[in-house]
Amino acid sequence: MDDDDADYMQGSDDEDYGFEYDEDEEANESGSVDIENMYYQAKSKKEDHPEQALKDFRAIVEQEEEKGDWGFKALKQSTKLLYLTLHRPADALKTYTELLTYTKSAVTRNYSEKSINGILDYVGGGKGGNVDVDVLERFYQVTKDALVEAKNDRLSVKTNLKLAKLWLDRKEYGRLSRLIRELYDSTNKNGEDDQSQRGTQLLEIYALEIQMHNETRNFKKLKEIYNASNSVRSAIPHPRIMGVIKECGGKMWMGERQWNRASEDFFESFRNYDEAGSPQRIQVLKYLVLANMLTGSEVNPFDSQETKPYKNDSQIKAMTDLVDAYQRREVFAAEKIIGDNRSTIMDDAFIAAYIGELLRSLRTQYLIDLIKPYTRLELSFLAKQLNVKIQEVEELLIGLILEGKVEGRIDQVGMRLELDRKQTLEKRRYAALEKWTEALDGVHSAIIGKSGTGVRGGPGVEGMGGLGLPPEAFVGGGADRW
Repeated sequence: MDDDDADYMQGSDDEDYGFEYDEDEEANESGSVDIENMYYQAKSKKEDHPEQALKDFRAIVEQEEEKGDWGFKALKQSTKLLYLTLHRPADALKTYTELLTYTKSAVTRNYSEKSINGILDYVGGGKGGNVDVDVLERFYQVTKDALVEAKNDRLSVKTNLKLAKLWLDRKEYGRLSRLIRELYDSTNKNGEDDQSQRGTQLLEIYALEIQMHNETRNFKKLKEIYNASNSVRSAIPHPRIMGVIKECGGKMWMGERQWNRASEDFFESFRNYDEAGSPQRIQVLKYLVLANMLTGSEVNPFDSQETKPYKNDSQIKAMTDLVDAYQRREVFAAEKIIGDNRSTIMDDAFIAAYIGELLRSLRTQYLIDLIKPYTRLELSFLAKQLNVKIQEVEELLIGLILEGKVEGRIDQVGMRLELDRKQTLEKRRYAALEKWTEALDGVHSAIIGKSGTGVRGGPGVEGMGGLGLPPEAFVGGGADRW
C-alpha cells in the first residue's frame, strides 16, 4: 500500500448501528467498492504488466461519474508509470495536467499538495535520475498555472522555491535568475499582510540567490544579498535557511581575508545546520576549524559545547589533528596530516584553496621561533628545517622583515639572514632614554608652572633657585647631577 493510499483508507466495522440506506445510497456504495477493487487490481499489475495497468487506471477515471478520490489516485499512478517505468514524459504530462483539475474540489487541499510535491520530486530527479530540463519546466509550468487558477498562493510560492532549488542544483543559472525575480515579485504582492511570512519567504529567496552568486563568484552581489538578509527582522526561518546564508557569508569573509568574521559566521552556520539535522554541518565544521586556525587563535574550536560532540567524528578527526599540530607549531606533522587525509581535507575545493595560506602561517610562526637564538643563518639551513625551497624561505623572511616582525637583512650574495641583534638592543636603549627624557620634561614643565603662579624667584629657570634647584641642574653638567 502506498503512503498516499493510507490517507484515505477507512477502517471497516462489522457492527450494525441500525442505519437504513435507500436504494440509491446502496448503489453508490456498491459502485464505490467496485472502483476501489479495480484500483487495487490495476495497481497489482504495475511491475509485471505496466501497459495493462495503465489501461485499467484509465478505465477507473472514465467510470467515475464525478471526479473523486479513486480517479485522482488512478491518474497519479498513471503519471508515475508513464514517467518512471514507460519513459513517456509527454504522456505523463497529459495525465498530470488532468490530475491537476481534481485539486479544485475532488480531493482535500493537504492531500493534493502532498501528491503534487511527490510527483514533482519524481520529475525533478529526486527519485527518478536524470531529466530533460525542458520537460521539467513544462511540468512546473502547468502546476503553477493550475495553482494560480485555484488561487493557492502559498503552494504557488513553495512550488517556485522547489523549482529554484532544482535550477540551482543543476547550475541552470539563467533560469534561476528569472525565477528569483518572479519570486521577489510574488512576495512583494502577497506578503504585505503577514510581515512574518513575508520575511521568512524573503530569507528563503536570499538563501537561493546567495548560493548562486557564491557559485558564480559574483562577490559584489553576494555581499549585497548577505547584507540584505541581515536586515530582515520579522521572520521565522527554518534553521537550514540560516545555515545556508551564514555558510556563504563565511566564505565571503574568507575571500576578504577577514578570518575572525568568517569564523563567527561559520560557527552560526554550523549551529543552525546542527539544529536542522543537516549533514552539511560536518563540512561547515571543517570550514570553522580552518578559519579559526587562520586567525592565529590559541583557542581550540572543539572546546565549545556545540562542537565538542563532533571532535572524534571520523570525518572531523583529520581536522582536529591538524589543529593540534598547528598549535604545537609542528610543520612536518601538519603536512603529513594533510597528505594522509586528502579525501577529507584536500578534496574539498574551498578548503584546498586556503591550505597554502594555513601552511604559510604555520611556517612563519615556526621560522620566528627558529631564528630567535641566532645572529646569522644560512638560507639553505632554514629551507632544510622547513622542508621547502630556498626561494620560499626568502619570500617568508622578506615578508617578516617588511612587517617588522624580524629585525635584519638578507645577504643575497652569501644567501644568509643577518639579524640586527646589536641594533635592536641599541634601539631599545634609545627608546628607554627617550621615555626618561620625556618624563623629565614633564617634571620640568610642572615646576615652571608652579613658579609662574607666585613661587619666590619669579618665572623661568632662574626662578628654580627659590626651590633650592640651581639653573645648572637643568643644563650642561648639572643634568648629570640631576
